[in-house]
Amino acid sequence: MRAHAPLVHCITNSVVTNVTANVLLAAGASPAMVDTAEEAGVLAGVAGGLLVNLGTLTPVQIGGIDAAVGAAARAGVPWVLDPVAIGVLPVRTALAGELLGRRPAVVRGNASEIAALAGGAGGRGVDSLAAPDDVADIARDLARRHTTVVAVSGPRDLITDGDRVVRIAAGHSLMTRVTGVGCALGALVAACAAVEDDAVLAAAAATAWLCVAAEEAAAASSGPGTFAVALLDRLAAVDAGSVATRAGSA
Repeated sequence: MRAHAPLVHCITNSVVTNVTANVLLAAGASPAMVDTAEEAGVLAGVAGGLLVNLGTLTPVQIGGIDAAVGAAARAGVPWVLDPVAIGVLPVRTALAGELLGRRPAVVRGNASEIAALAGGAGGRGVDSLAAPDDVADIARDLARRHTTVVAVSGPRDLITDGDRVVRIAAGHSLMTRVTGVGCALGALVAACAAVEDDAVLAAAAATAWLCVAAEEAAAASSGPGTFAVALLDRLAAVDAGSVATRAGSA
């Protein structure tokens, strides 16, 4: 991914736009943030990967998402769905269900969001009330039925295409104490999917990369503020050997 520096088109929430762009830049990708229908389709058609994040959904974004997903499908561009806070909020819950039927390469969310995609109640806003292994069967079933990869974030991340299952045992609790780490992971998955056709490997690589970088950042930090800065530094510096050794995948 660093060698190819893919362009990643992010339709994401207003809270995390800067964080997401900085994570992509630190990792070696090129971010772009366009969400109007008139331009989102154009950019998605020439990007390497697309992220659709429903965190602060607006009518403008809904039009941009429709155009971008359509253009990505026509151009063969892999796209990632991040169904933020679905289950309780009706507009985004309905939209997430519709988008799931449009063949995202990867669906990335916390355990409650993944359960909500299958008709569950969801969590407490953006906070999950379940762990990845609690929804393992749901994740596998969603992946099989929709021919996608489901990546469930939590203390021990779970990634599946319905047959293969990868678990990533890395990360740090400070990842939940700063804004946008999970949302930025969706963008990093899209960046890896831009250069790796196997979406399971792309999602696993992005997850392991971010989690190992977070462990290293936490070791050099005194709290959430220094962690947020150190995470960007470690994303840029961590090498493949460290990720492979420390990610604890199985």
